[in-house]
Order: sequence, then C-alpha cells, then structure tokens
Amino acid sequence: MRLRYALSSLLSVVSISSAMAADLNVSVEIPALDVAEYHKPYVALWLENEKGESTNLAVWYQLESRGEKSDKGEEWLKDMRQWWRRIGRDTDMPVDGVSGATRAPGKHSVTFTEGSAPLGTLKPGNYVLMVEAAREVGGRELVKVPFTWPIAGVQTAAGKKELGEVKITP
Repeated sequence: MRLRYALSSLLSVVSISSAMAADLNVSVEIPALDVAEYHKPYVALWLENEKGESTNLAVWYQLESRGEKSDKGEEWLKDMRQWWRRIGRDTDMPVDGVSGATRAPGKHSVTFTEGSAPLGTLKPGNYVLMVEAAREVGGRELVKVPFTWPIAGVQTAAGKKELGEVKITP
C-alpha cells in the first residue's frame, strides 16, 4: 500500500513539473539568395535579459572540412560580431546541445525547454531573442525579437537580406 501511495505521489509531482515547464519555440528563416558564390551562413541565437546577461541557445557553423572533423570553422565565428562581443569570445566551442552545422536556405525550427540546457530556468520578465547571421562573401545581419516570459503569443521580426522571418511561439 505504501509503495502504491509513494508511486502515485511521485507521478503527480512529475506530471505537475512537466506541465509547468514551458517551451521556447523558435523558427529562423534563411533566405535563398541569387548570388554568384553562395556559402551557408554562420548563425547564432542567444537570449538577453533586462540586465544584458546573455545565454547561448544555438550556434550553427562549419563543423567539418571535406568530411573531416576540424576546428577551422571556429576561426570565422568572430564574424558574427555582436554575438562574439557579447558571449562568443568567452565560449569554448563546440558546446554540447548548442553547436551545430550550418543550415541550408529554408525555415529551421528549434525548441528549447525551460529547466533544460541550454535555456535553463527563466525568471518572468522581458527578454530579447537575438539572431545573428554572417556569410562568407556576403553580409551580416542581426534580428532582435523582444518578448515577455512566459510567452503568451507569437512574436516575430524579419531580416532584410541574410535572415528572413524569425518567429517565437509558446
């Protein structure tokens, strides 16, 4: 009987905890550009709180060179200037759960769960999702999407060239 009660209590706590966990769903559009020499952009996503403190969410960059693992792609991370100044130069890449390969043109969705890395636990308040892209033989662009946590509705912003629509949904 005690075991049944303990198990029932444990399941209730797990159910309540998972119901309270919130997701930060982010969609980033990388536009197809009609240019002579196209390279996939490096893209960084991070959060800034009202105090200006930053949290890395995702960094997409060249992880391999001709099929071989290499850190050569890390050399160009500093081209994402805002990310590099705020958080990148103090980050040892690769970071498990944050680092990933560059992405082709199209819409890319990522979900971050509160209480889990890399998002961690967010206090209620105002935040800004920062998305920066830099492309070899191309340009740079930074898109900022302000939002209030916990998220109540859809928030969007759009880039002009290197990034398309950036959308946050609950």
